[in-house]
Amino acid sequence: MSPPAPSPSPATARPGWARALATVLAAMVAMCVVAALGLWAGGAADLPGNAFPRVVAATVVTAVGGSLRLAGDAGVLAETHAGVTVMPLSVALAGALVVGAGFLRPLRRATAGARETAWWAVRIAVLWLAALTGLAFAARLRFAVDLGDGVLGTIGGLLGARPEVGFTTDVGQSVGFGLLWLAGVLVLAVLSARTAAVPARPPWVGTRVRPVAYALLVLLLVDVAVGLVVALVTAGTRGHAAQTFALILLGLPNLAWLAFTIGLGAAWDGRVDGPFGLPVPHLLDEVLRTPDVATLDLGTLAGHDGRVWWLVVVDAVLLLAAAFLAAVLSPAATPLWRHAAHMAGGLVLTVLLVCLAGRISAHYALSLLGIGDVGGGLSGEVLLRPRLWSALGLAALWGLATGFPGAAAARWVRRR
Repeated sequence: MSPPAPSPSPATARPGWARALATVLAAMVAMCVVAALGLWAGGAADLPGNAFPRVVAATVVTAVGGSLRLAGDAGVLAETHAGVTVMPLSVALAGALVVGAGFLRPLRRATAGARETAWWAVRIAVLWLAALTGLAFAARLRFAVDLGDGVLGTIGGLLGARPEVGFTTDVGQSVGFGLLWLAGVLVLAVLSARTAAVPARPPWVGTRVRPVAYALLVLLLVDVAVGLVVALVTAGTRGHAAQTFALILLGLPNLAWLAFTIGLGAAWDGRVDGPFGLPVPHLLDEVLRTPDVATLDLGTLAGHDGRVWWLVVVDAVLLLAAAFLAAVLSPAATPLWRHAAHMAGGLVLTVLLVCLAGRISAHYALSLLGIGDVGGGLSGEVLLRPRLWSALGLAALWGLATGFPGAAAARWVRRR
């Protein structure tokens, strides 16, 4: 009698450099395409010279947390001051989804220990570092500013001042934040994976962290999908299609997740001044375009449009659904209070990430002979920052309030 054949051992995931290169290239191409289409819809394709590809590169760099230094030169008689801090989250989300899918794909039908998973992540990080460094060096531009026909234009013509403004990247800081962004995406992919054989050590990661992480990730994506439907309906019924598509392709998650936090009761401080503005619905621009810093919350928005209160209803439905999903994916013996605590902790971290990624700070000013913006309309400021601690406290309360009924509904479904 022949000895029994040994049972086949499960495949071990050992993805190599070729697969890592494909993952990084796919993510970069996706981000560049989304950024290019959004900038084209916003009119950036009309920039003179070879500016458009460099602006696309700068947009991708800022989408992963990179830093831009804005600089100007108008001769010895003039000065320019500028700065910008913003993350186009549509571009960032496209890259994160592609990187996460590419990272988890070879792990779906194979086992992977902590060492194999770590080396797989290192391969992606090395190639990501090279690609991001190239983009950071390419994101440099300088162009002339038209002073117009006002007082500044007259004085500038008499004195021969030709103001220029441009931007360049802080390569070291951009690469550092880009690697931190990549690490966050890969960690989130591991924590929220439901079908990939990735390591879950310590054991409580798989039973406590993954269900909540997966449910809240689905919540954020559904929130963006709802925002996309609203934006498309608005574009089809009220016009301004180009501006709407620019918003969708560059900053839809910025707006959708801002609305999500406001629906929780959080408040943001903001201001829009000068010829620049945010590509946002007229309601937000109306509230923010004030002489001083304005408060952006349910009360101020409802003063202009009472339909804003529906944000509370939408948030409540989404959070109850997320709590139910997290409880269904958790072990059946988990007590209700622990479900609620997990939901509260996960929602606090989610709101923290949204608040940090959704901040906007941009300003520009031109002065000639010490005279700032004399009739030229060339100065402006855009500001949006969260009231962080109150937002985190409200997130904890919402997590507890929706965690209990969501877990109770999941327990009832299990019994049925």
